[in-house]
Amino acid sequence: MILIGLGANLPSPTHGSPRQTLEVALAVLEACGIGIAARSRWYATAPVPASDQPDFVNLVVALETELDPGALLARLHAIEESFGRVRGERNAARVLDIDLLDYNGRVDTQWPVLPHPRMDRRAFVLVPLQDIAPAWRHPVTARAVSELLEAAPDLAGVRLLGA
Repeated sequence: MILIGLGANLPSPTHGSPRQTLEVALAVLEACGIGIAARSRWYATAPVPASDQPDFVNLVVALETELDPGALLARLHAIEESFGRVRGERNAARVLDIDLLDYNGRVDTQWPVLPHPRMDRRAFVLVPLQDIAPAWRHPVTARAVSELLEAAPDLAGVRLLGA
């Protein structure tokens, strides 16, 4: 299973609210020939680490693609840039963030690092991940997503958004 996490907490001048921006990003993925096999519900999440930024809108998506991990991550970064994402300060507010979380259980310490190095400690990833892959296990630790959620420090900052 190929998993990505998407998030936004700033409105896009061309695409609208963070949620609208994420909807457009999903359509762009499909237009690029990247299939969406499953997607989680929408979540509002407090910024991590805590700050005065607006809350994020997050979801996790399972993809179908023939792209290898490096080519996929390069495509994801290109999509972010096309939406106006500028990489700079870590954990800054952003119009679009797309992370490659897992690529068929692959473990790699070189670029792209797999699985995503912080996903197992982020409730804003684990809660939506559990929506679409409740049996998923971390490729390195073999811990179930439910176990990882029990230890997630930011669980209180994740809220389900309405349809």
